[in-house]
Amino acid sequence: MSKTYFGTDGIRGRAGHHPMTAEFAVRLAMAVGRYFSKGEGRHRVVIGKDTRRSGYMLENALTAGFTAAGMDVFVLGPIPTPAVGRLTHSMRGDLGVMISASHNPAHDNGIKFFGPDGFKLSDEAEYAIEAILDTGGFAEPSDVIGRVTRLNGGQGRYVEYAKTTLPQRVRLDGMKIVIDCANGAAYKTAPETLWELGAQIIPLGVNPNGYNINDGCGSTHPEMAGKAVREHGADLGICLDGDADRIIVLDETGTIVDGDQIMAVLATNWARAGRLNHNTLVATHMSNLGLERYLNTQGIDLRRTGIGDRYVVEEMRAGGFNMGGEQSGHIVMTDFATTGDGLVAGLQFLAALKESGDPASVLTRSFEPVPQLLENVKFVAGMAPLEMPAIQDAIADGETRLAKNGRLLIRKSGTEPLIRVMGECEDEALLNEVVMGIADKIRTL
Repeated sequence: MSKTYFGTDGIRGRAGHHPMTAEFAVRLAMAVGRYFSKGEGRHRVVIGKDTRRSGYMLENALTAGFTAAGMDVFVLGPIPTPAVGRLTHSMRGDLGVMISASHNPAHDNGIKFFGPDGFKLSDEAEYAIEAILDTGGFAEPSDVIGRVTRLNGGQGRYVEYAKTTLPQRVRLDGMKIVIDCANGAAYKTAPETLWELGAQIIPLGVNPNGYNINDGCGSTHPEMAGKAVREHGADLGICLDGDADRIIVLDETGTIVDGDQIMAVLATNWARAGRLNHNTLVATHMSNLGLERYLNTQGIDLRRTGIGDRYVVEEMRAGGFNMGGEQSGHIVMTDFATTGDGLVAGLQFLAALKESGDPASVLTRSFEPVPQLLENVKFVAGMAPLEMPAIQDAIADGETRLAKNGRLLIRKSGTEPLIRVMGECEDEALLNEVVMGIADKIRTL
């Protein structure tokens, strides 16, 4: 059974269009408030957001809905997604909310929810909330309407916590770091954390205006940071996305280091220190085959999951693992956070870099990636390309052709009308032929 509103990471869409409207946000908050307002006493919700202009609209609409449902609301303002997960738990909140469309352009927005333990909601909770949405009639009597408090110290609490995740024996004195905050949620917290730990910083993407989030900057557009690394002779570049739950690293030459190479460094570093639970890293089916082969040579197992950091976290919690992530740069370390945290992952990477004594260009070449090709194909909303016999036949043929030399992964995006066609193969000509053949077949529909 599919969900009507929830995707792989909350609810997302174009701001001002259903479901990202003020009207729907009020209804949603009342429904979620009813689901989480169980038991005696006052119930509280913590709300954070990134820097999109539409965040004001959704923040106020959600606040109205939650107070109408009898919940007390604590408004954090612009703050990274992982901070919302942490503060929800530390403030004994019943619920946490992050208003963000992550790496999407400014015209989109989204709503992510965290339970009282600071982790994202389960499928069961999302189904239950959608069922409540369908019934209506959420508001409580006037004598139990909630109160609203603006919590001005949330960013400072997150900075202080993030600093504690860097080993005490490690300082960043003498390091020159480019930090690109994507004009997003970490535009204050990330530069401040790195500077207070001793680094010389070159900040980029720290002037949000409501419309420039992820615009030519951040983890999805690291070219500007790469240029800055070279021009300033920096030791490293760190690029975050709009809500700062993912990271891309740039070595001292400005070369991009993706999440797979970052996870290779962190997993082996933790394994050597005896910190990697069950000597296992959790990653999605998108992670490169080269990563899996390398980890196996280090005595580390790789567990694969469906696409999306929530599925990585679910597998980590089920198996008692403490590190996982995605090639896109979501790095989850449950010793420190309940979701991906780009800044904390960056600090762990910096610790490994300092301890190794090697330049980043050496440390981040743990394995040679198997050639990988990803083609995103748009389709008309309402169509179901993957259910069509012609497309299914093309995929089956592609899987047969790549079976001995690589693999093929086809999936529908959980946030956009896209089919993602990804293949890996050491024969690049065959890889291109298979992936582009399937993509072109979808385009002709």
